[in-house]
Amino acid sequence: MLSQQTIDIVKSTAPVIANAGPAMTAHFYERMFQHNPELMDIFNLSHQHSGRQREALFNAVHAYAANIDNLAVLLPAVEKIAHKHASFQITPAQYDIVGTHLLATIDELLSPGQEVLDAWAEAYGVLAQVFINREAEIYDQSAETEGGWRGTREFELIEKQAESELITSFVFQPVDRGPVAAYQPGQYLGIHLKPEGFEYQEIRQYSLSSAPQADRYRISVKREDGGKVSNYLHHELKIGDKVKLVPPAGDFHLKRQNGQPVTLISAGVGLTPMLSMLESLLDHDAPVNWLHAAENGRVHAYGDQVQQLANEHAHIRSTVWYREPSDEDRQQERYNFTGLMDLNEVRDQIDGPQMQFYFCGPLAFMQHVAAQLDAMGVSKDRMHYECFGPHKVI
Repeated sequence: MLSQQTIDIVKSTAPVIANAGPAMTAHFYERMFQHNPELMDIFNLSHQHSGRQREALFNAVHAYAANIDNLAVLLPAVEKIAHKHASFQITPAQYDIVGTHLLATIDELLSPGQEVLDAWAEAYGVLAQVFINREAEIYDQSAETEGGWRGTREFELIEKQAESELITSFVFQPVDRGPVAAYQPGQYLGIHLKPEGFEYQEIRQYSLSSAPQADRYRISVKREDGGKVSNYLHHELKIGDKVKLVPPAGDFHLKRQNGQPVTLISAGVGLTPMLSMLESLLDHDAPVNWLHAAENGRVHAYGDQVQQLANEHAHIRSTVWYREPSDEDRQQERYNFTGLMDLNEVRDQIDGPQMQFYFCGPLAFMQHVAAQLDAMGVSKDRMHYECFGPHKVI
């Protein structure tokens, strides 16, 4: 429990730290990596270079300070971050390291005095313990689940299939050939890699792209221009190669209820968690809408498979938008609409007070979808979404 004095000090100094903005987070990360270079095996360095991780840290610190007297507001964000940390296998000792460098950064950039530093130290300690406790629960749950484990586990690549010009699927089976933990459709799998040629270990999370299976996991990965890990997976990882995986995690997942209709909305590789949800809804007793947007048929993954599922199950309807269809796309009628996704074109399918919406894709796409749903009167509690990389509120 924080003292009122600590709460008052943190809230009063939060605007000063907010004004420091990116300079503070840049100083923090540079300082931490200089003194604790081993953490470069943990943090996603591509997010460091792009500034996305630094922005996420700044937003988290600011949100915590602004709501320090009402921490219940932060619980959804805590849950999301705790799952991500569990995928990175974050330890209590690493919270101590982060706290040391955060306080040193505040001192070195702002020189606020010992009273302020002590207040922020107390506040950070409380928040860190919240995360440590929740992550311990996630670790325990993963280990105690049938087929589950703690830490990393060695898996072998047993299938590799190009699904489009940009997306390839990878199927992994445990080397020990034991069962694997089930997961909630929409969750992701953590992969820890340090092959020859990698200076640091690289950790990524990729959405599981099929319904749960007893002895294997499937992910589907988009090859990114300049993406170190995605290009390694696409071009170098071969059948029989071994990787280290951590148990499935993530707070974005299907919340299935009998009689409740569902609409799955995606663009590009954002279809991966939606595929897991769709395959888990084949016996659903209410309508399921699959809405997907792609540039064209060359980059549209799983199009034939989804259409086949829709053909075989009367409660599933698939609608596809191509922004710039090719002549071949037109000839083969691979899509329903052209241009950007316009939900008004399928409003009769998706309207209704019980409809639940799950969506994933590029940030601008999700903002576009959220704005349309809002205009249609859809309440926020019926919108569920996932951002790849550091989370953003849309």
